[in-house]
Amino acid sequence: MTEKVAVGLDIMGGDKAPGEIVKGGIEALGEQDVKLVLVGNKVVIEAELEKLEHGGLDFAIVNAAEAVGMDEKPMAALRGKRNSSIAVGMELLKRGEISAFVSAGNTGAIMTTALFTLGTLEGVERPAIAALFPTATGTAVLLDVGANSDCKPRFLVQFAQMGSTYMSRVYGIENPKVGLLSNGEEDGKGNNFTQKAHKLLKASPLNFTGNVEGKDIFSGKADVVVVDGFTGNVVMKTVEGLGEALFQSMKKALDGNISSKATMLFWGPPLSSVAKTWDYREYGGVPLLGVKGNVIMAHGRSDAKAIKNAVAQAARVVEEGVLEAMSLPHTTHPRRIIFPRRIRKLRREKVKGGFVWQDLLKWATGALMRKFLKPRPRF
Repeated sequence: MTEKVAVGLDIMGGDKAPGEIVKGGIEALGEQDVKLVLVGNKVVIEAELEKLEHGGLDFAIVNAAEAVGMDEKPMAALRGKRNSSIAVGMELLKRGEISAFVSAGNTGAIMTTALFTLGTLEGVERPAIAALFPTATGTAVLLDVGANSDCKPRFLVQFAQMGSTYMSRVYGIENPKVGLLSNGEEDGKGNNFTQKAHKLLKASPLNFTGNVEGKDIFSGKADVVVVDGFTGNVVMKTVEGLGEALFQSMKKALDGNISSKATMLFWGPPLSSVAKTWDYREYGGVPLLGVKGNVIMAHGRSDAKAIKNAVAQAARVVEEGVLEAMSLPHTTHPRRIIFPRRIRKLRREKVKGGFVWQDLLKWATGALMRKFLKPRPRF
């Protein structure tokens, strides 16, 4: 008999916590063959459970006396609330008592706590938040959408590699197509950062198809779209807001008169299907890729339905072995030691008096620290 996947659920995180979070967890247990670990204030959790039917369901409660507010500073929460539901959940994940952790709480606190508690996978310098979008051909993943506002070009290669692994494992896409979000399809388009990232992606072993424009995210031109976290977050929230505005406008136009109601008899089912495709609750949450643990970040406004699907997604990520695939040795490469331009220039010109030994020592110390303390991919 296969052992159940143990999923931790942060009960105290989210705008609708704890009621909708507990309800979503119980609904997930009714549909998924998982073991659920409810993390949060035990008294509060038990009070919410009394309102629901949960007889015979496989769950446990782990007490966490503190909760991180949605507007709290991430580092302040990390240092000042060691017994928060987020911190306790991450510790459970680190110790292997759960296989995945789901939270709809403070995004910055989740990411910061995961980074300091779990650490990053070998070869990953920065974790990335991956958002899923429906496309004309299926589903695409956009990353990063908020973990790293300031990026270096090489980070995008790591994001692409993690996104490719995720789409391959979870969605079964063989050799996913990778695109770089830019302001034009031509290779020379984009700012200096984008052009440097393009060169690195083109030289990588990934299935890089070139630049993609914003409209191409939904066309299916790429299965994985990479971008810096600042731009990615703006794109995600723009799409979310536009979707809500469109559906509200359609609903308003179809309500209020007999002809509109008659039209709904014919167009109601197709419109409902489209609305379901674009409903963030259907996806549950977004994965935080690059840390040593399966972390699913649900929307702050998540209701029971969203939490139920977030738990299902967490179980699926574990079952498909996404974390193990990203941890394989072939996905990382040691950092090369390259003489900086200044040292090469001194060697060529043989400046009178030889090397500036203090500069050389400073460079060598930094190079060794980067090599052994922070490896990065090399393509």
